[in-house]
Amino acid sequence: MAFHFRAKILETYAMEFKDYYEILGVKRDASADEIKKAFRKGARKYHPDVNTDADAEVKFKDVNEAYEVLKDPERRAAYDQLGKTPPPGAGGAGFQPPPGWDGGFEFTGAAPEDDSVFSDFFESLFRRGDARASRGGMGAGRGADTHAKVEISIEDAYRGASRTLRIRAPVVNPDGTVTVKDRNIAVHIPKGVQEGQHIRLAGQGTPSLGGGSAGDLFLEISFAAHPVYRASGRDLHLDLPIAPWEAALGGHVVMPTPAGKVELRIPKNARSGQKMRLKGKGLPGKPPGDIYATLKIVNPNVTTDEGRRFFEDMAKAMPFDPRANLGG
Repeated sequence: MAFHFRAKILETYAMEFKDYYEILGVKRDASADEIKKAFRKGARKYHPDVNTDADAEVKFKDVNEAYEVLKDPERRAAYDQLGKTPPPGAGGAGFQPPPGWDGGFEFTGAAPEDDSVFSDFFESLFRRGDARASRGGMGAGRGADTHAKVEISIEDAYRGASRTLRIRAPVVNPDGTVTVKDRNIAVHIPKGVQEGQHIRLAGQGTPSLGGGSAGDLFLEISFAAHPVYRASGRDLHLDLPIAPWEAALGGHVVMPTPAGKVELRIPKNARSGQKMRLKGKGLPGKPPGDIYATLKIVNPNVTTDEGRRFFEDMAKAMPFDPRANLGG
């Protein structure tokens, strides 16, 4: 069974592209020190207290926003993936990030609480996840906690599984530039895990830049679309097709569960939409979940004269108006 890792991506819309390197007046391979110096220079130049130009406040905000992105290794590495040169549409307000541009990044660095200091461009690209969670639990010199979403199958949740997760992590080079490297992490999916639950991988978050311990990686579980089951907590739901005679006469039918096939007793005169409960057959836990089978009466295709006569005889022997309750 495939194991999928994907970053959470917010819906984006057309906006004005911001070239943060151009705003700070530095090259794309600028070191961290060069970026910091450029920020200080720009902040002094455009600070509203010393610059009375009409556009000084806007430029001051742009400088601060550019620094928020380029000083953070993960944001900078992701931003660089938009292209070494401004992408198409960057010159006006019609820019929209290409699908998957930020795959593997979660943007966990803390940012100012006041959202009004950021442009729509920054908010759409980088304001993802719970910033409070990423700031929480941070000791002196400790790396940041990171958060990601992991998509697994319902079978993985039912039985448990071991998988290898490949993530992309920014690495700060000795000269202050940032590169991206892939690393593999062994992940154990516990039996009975639920959608929305978090798995904590200690020490697998962002490395400390000050020599301290690395942060933790929190994986939020989501379930891939399944051809049979729908999950709700530990309970599983499915639609169970039955023939008209099975609904009328009752009896036993074979139905699937994640643990294998079981027999389900259908009561006489069963209705389409009626729910049957298999207690304790859902996802494992204390207590385990249930499976709810919603009956769906399915008519056979009538392709032979014999079959047609069968339905004609049934119509004569069993006068029945399925629309009687509609009145009129």
